[in-house]
Amino acid sequence: MAILDTWKQTAKRLKIEVHAVYLAYRDPRVPWYARLFAGCVVAYAFSPIDLIPDPIPVIGYLDDLLIVPLGIFLALKMIPAEVMAECRQRARAAAQSGKPTNWIMGGIIIAIWLLLAALMVFWLGRLFGWWQ
Repeated sequence: MAILDTWKQTAKRLKIEVHAVYLAYRDPRVPWYARLFAGCVVAYAFSPIDLIPDPIPVIGYLDDLLIVPLGIFLALKMIPAEVMAECRQRARAAAQSGKPTNWIMGGIIIAIWLLLAALMVFWLGRLFGWWQ
């Protein structure tokens, strides 16, 4: 049981870090390149679609276990420490208060994935001559 508890605590800390990176992404004191990267990391972390689908044994979860923590690590290197400290406090407070989910952000992420899928279908259609 101790291993399971450790994993749960790690997942909880990771969730708070992702929320803190999201809050930092919205902060004007963060440089533009860090905001862009942080936005991509948060979008991937909250996205219902993965690079490698989860049903594929072992590697399906490997991208979640590697890409998200690595992205957070790199984003933290770009975000000023004082901004990140404030954002972590706000993220912890939101986690303790049981703040509701952000459906607007979820809708935006799903819309982006649908747009990318439509562009891929269009591109493949042009490539294989499905339509002129």
